[in-house]
Amino acid sequence: MVNRFQISLVLVVVINTAMLLWLLLHDPAEGLDWRVPGMDDRPPPEAYSGPVKIEGELTSFDVGIPDLDGRWEQYRNNTRDGIARDEDGLSREWPDGGPPVVWSLDVGEGYAAAAIMDGRVYVIDYDRENQGDLIRCLSLETGEDIWQYFYPIQVKRNHGMSRTIPAVTEDFVVTIGPKAHVTSLGAETGEFLWMLNLEAEYGTIVPQWYAGQCPYIDEEGRVILAPAGEEVLMMAVDGATGKTLWETPNVPGWNMTHSSIVPMEFGGRETYVYCADGGVVGVCAESGELLWHSDKWRIRIATIPSPVIVGEDRIFLTGGYNAGSVMLRLVENEDGIEVKEDFRLTAREFASDQQTPILYENHIYAVRPDGRLACMDTDGEPAWTSGRGTNFGLGPLLIVDGLLYVMDDGGVLTLLEADPSGYKELARAEVMDGHEAWGPMALADGRLIVRDITQMICLDVNDR
Repeated sequence: MVNRFQISLVLVVVINTAMLLWLLLHDPAEGLDWRVPGMDDRPPPEAYSGPVKIEGELTSFDVGIPDLDGRWEQYRNNTRDGIARDEDGLSREWPDGGPPVVWSLDVGEGYAAAAIMDGRVYVIDYDRENQGDLIRCLSLETGEDIWQYFYPIQVKRNHGMSRTIPAVTEDFVVTIGPKAHVTSLGAETGEFLWMLNLEAEYGTIVPQWYAGQCPYIDEEGRVILAPAGEEVLMMAVDGATGKTLWETPNVPGWNMTHSSIVPMEFGGRETYVYCADGGVVGVCAESGELLWHSDKWRIRIATIPSPVIVGEDRIFLTGGYNAGSVMLRLVENEDGIEVKEDFRLTAREFASDQQTPILYENHIYAVRPDGRLACMDTDGEPAWTSGRGTNFGLGPLLIVDGLLYVMDDGGVLTLLEADPSGYKELARAEVMDGHEAWGPMALADGRLIVRDITQMICLDVNDR
């Protein structure tokens, strides 16, 4: 005779089977929106009602300019690869307490890091008291303000505020504010040159944790931007005048992400590569023509790391939210440029949530989602990972002269050899009593600039 327990068991099996079949036949997320910080009250682009141009105020200070000529001109340096060049004589061991602190200063909440040009440090800050973006030019020697340019714009706390890095030449400096205001100022004086409001003028949807895209300036002084708005996907403007030089139609209809544009030479033609929210694009640097686009790589919530160019025809892409990594290969044929997938890795194998990996001597270095530093070759074969006792969180990394600097979340800086044969630690020190030390590092004239969510510090890493 069938007892009550057997009947209950049969009912449970039937119900679970029905639920499983329903899940297989339906998308449980259909009709739902992702809930992420900062998205709750954002108006649609057409509802933007603020001023297109915002009048700013320049304040200059009586501060001497250091006689230095080192440069870290923009995000991941002018080559966009995270490698410092023309730097030697750096220390391979540190005194107790770590490298000497040259200067430190308080900054507004965020992860906006530095660019360096001829003894000047450039950073975009946020002034919460006066409610506005604050573009600052500092002395690399003392950290004192040389000039400040302020324009009012209300920004609410959203896991930090400013998070981009300026791009600078000898003539001008360009910044992108949290709400996608692109501003160009005289590099030496801070004199206003021009402003673009991407949200108001191009229908850009500001990403969920504010703008993270860093402007790119090419060798011709053109500023390359990816508004990813209603009609314009990418554009080039004259850095001195703001005049539009070309615009790429937003054919795929994709939106802006936190990722930044990188240059790539393919088939003898200079190309700009960008990760939008729906995929990856390649744009002709000369004309702005959309050469190719592919949805083989996309992250549903937020794309943060930038593409890493590998050789003449490959692009390495990675990100968080369990996205893992992929290596794409461009193939030119009679129909145009085809995008193929070379290999794909899970997040456990190799990935980076936030920081863009560094390609150095045919190996890729990154901090994995589990916090371990990892190295692999360009075919996806692992070389090594740091041990269980190491956890770098979401911290940044930088390579110079065979040395690898890695910061962890709390402000512990580690110096290693950039060597694919193994994890070779040279020195380690707590340089910041910090929190979320995620700002990308910058190095020039033997001075390493690091930051956490509220503080920026300059360290002397010269060998003395």
